[in-house]
Amino acid sequence: MSAVVKIEDIHKIYESGEVPVHAVRGVSLEIHQQEFVALMGASGSGKSTLMNLLGCLDRPTRGSYLLDGVDISRLDKNELADIRNKKLGFVFQGFNLLARTTAVENVELPCLYGKQRMSAKAMRERAMHCLEIVGLSNRADHMPNQLSGGQQQRVAIARALVNEPQLLLADEPTGNLDSKTSIEVMGVFQKLNDQGITIVMVTHELDVAHYCKRYLILRDGVVVRDEATLDRSIANVELAKLKQAETAAKLLGAGSTAA
Repeated sequence: MSAVVKIEDIHKIYESGEVPVHAVRGVSLEIHQQEFVALMGASGSGKSTLMNLLGCLDRPTRGSYLLDGVDISRLDKNELADIRNKKLGFVFQGFNLLARTTAVENVELPCLYGKQRMSAKAMRERAMHCLEIVGLSNRADHMPNQLSGGQQQRVAIARALVNEPQLLLADEPTGNLDSKTSIEVMGVFQKLNDQGITIVMVTHELDVAHYCKRYLILRDGVVVRDEATLDRSIANVELAKLKQAETAAKLLGAGSTAA
């Protein structure tokens, strides 16, 4: 299986102060098609910097990065913007939806910035298809303030999918969600991954990382652990357990009231 991401001896050094900050130190790794990878680490470990490098939002100080076979170091700013739009999808902790724009219009937005112009009909059809994938086609005309946090995040995931990216990058996508909604959102990611989409996710929550197939732990800019996830959590199973627990709690409460 071909590598979607191949980085070799990547370094990122920030020279803004008197003392250079070596945020990423000689990281080398490959991420292949249909992998689901968690990037973990404490604050200052370099995981966010590495995510920015993978997302072509920043350039490495040295080292090589091939994204779907394209050498990122050889691209100018306009070419990088085009790569981000065509090959990458981004999902953020804060959803980043336009407040006065419907769900389907939010999903359409990345289509407006591509080099290849699409008709309004084609954009709408593609956006509706992506909303259907995340189970929100019946909320297409709703504004963000008419949606729950989990629904807003699913709209954001649909927006990330609309240009059919090679790689989906998610930065703390469950950080603003309660535990049940977090499981539901991880179920969406697992479904997408099962359909062949490659996903890299930054998270500081170990229970969220357990939904991924592989996890990397960074410390001081270095990958100190890179392993397959054992006893991987499956969202549908965890939701069923949660429902059973809620039902049992209600029955117990009803019994106590009757007594």
